[in-house]
Amino acid sequence: MTIYYDEARIYVRGGKGGDGMVHFRREKYVPRGGPDGGDGGRGGSVYLEADPGQNTLSAFRHRQRFIAEDGAPGGPAHRHGRKGRDLIIKVPLGTIVRDATTGEVIADLSEPGQRVLVARGGRGGLGNVHFATATNQAPTMAQRGEPGEERWLDLELKLLADAGLIGFPNAGKSTFLAAVTAAKPKIAPYPFTTLVPNLGVVDVGDFSFVLADIPGLIEGAHTGAGLGHEFLRHIERTRVLIHILDASGQEGRDPLHDFEVVNQELAAFSPELAAKPQIVAANKMDLPEARANWPRIKAELERRGYKVFPISAATGEGVQEVINEVARMLKELPPPPPLVEGARVEPVVHPDHFVIERDGEIWRVHGRSAERAAAMTDPDNPEALLWLEQRLRRLGVTQALEEAGIQPGDTVVIGPLEFTWGWVEEKRPAPGKKAKTE
Repeated sequence: MTIYYDEARIYVRGGKGGDGMVHFRREKYVPRGGPDGGDGGRGGSVYLEADPGQNTLSAFRHRQRFIAEDGAPGGPAHRHGRKGRDLIIKVPLGTIVRDATTGEVIADLSEPGQRVLVARGGRGGLGNVHFATATNQAPTMAQRGEPGEERWLDLELKLLADAGLIGFPNAGKSTFLAAVTAAKPKIAPYPFTTLVPNLGVVDVGDFSFVLADIPGLIEGAHTGAGLGHEFLRHIERTRVLIHILDASGQEGRDPLHDFEVVNQELAAFSPELAAKPQIVAANKMDLPEARANWPRIKAELERRGYKVFPISAATGEGVQEVINEVARMLKELPPPPPLVEGARVEPVVHPDHFVIERDGEIWRVHGRSAERAAAMTDPDNPEALLWLEQRLRRLGVTQALEEAGIQPGDTVVIGPLEFTWGWVEEKRPAPGKKAKTE
């Protein structure tokens, strides 16, 4: 059995930035050349890109983790590390990208080649050349590379079709699609033959449109019965609905009751779906039962304001008239707007915002800039710890902790770094002396 994958959850992480280098220029006749450690390269970023060649999310069935390349470390003589390669993940057109934690819609990838950044690579750490000052001309510290952004994403595929075929299973939708396009859907005389959406291009003179044959709808579909959610999700973007109605009633069902059930399910799932323009194709007119039911079907549905066409998808009778009417309607209707106006290219961040939480004698600081500074600090290097202390003061973290009542000996956790409050005075060198290095 073919399984159509239209939902997936993936983990993405940008590459870690390369570490900066501690190095001093040492050449003949240049005994004190000074620091020349280079910067690390930025880690690669992760992008999602809409690819017309993809039609399902099955590629993510066996692979869920996507991590971009790390940046290379800095080198001597001011040499910068190489930037990590970006990772581009191809997804089908019509893929909705959401943050799995917040549910926020990040992008609606509805145009070929449209690309969105989903995990930025970490910045490369600065080499020791950047930390030379008038009072410290031989710095022994360099920054570590910043970790890349990471997140879980939910992907949902919604077909990009202009018109969609709706109706009960075995009403003749696949036969209709095969009759008007070059698509070759599976056709058989039993329900749920179509388990995956099929797309075909319909040409009407110099105008063409995309038609989707989607798995059939049954009573209770809006609650997930049958193939309900899979069906309903894929007709949300169509602009015209072609309701294929089994006019023969051969399976013991009343055609008008079938019509009611399908439209009730549309309305229960989404009022917007029920409001879409809809024309009715009363199918199987090659059968005497359908001919007998036709006057009753035509009178009732026209009374409700629907355009009704008698057709036989098997013989081709009346099919062209339906297609001509759909083409006329599509020319007059506006294109569907995307769920998100344009893909977000750069995440919005507030670098200096932070939050302090207290749990007994443990203080946790949450904030992009503070956590980034901690992650890029070597906890075994006294000079690096002093640099972090100065950075925290500039961000206002130190003052906020003191005002909150932190005491020497309390534990502070910032990102991956855990330390005891009061370490600054322990690590600070005596006046007139350089910090001791290990």
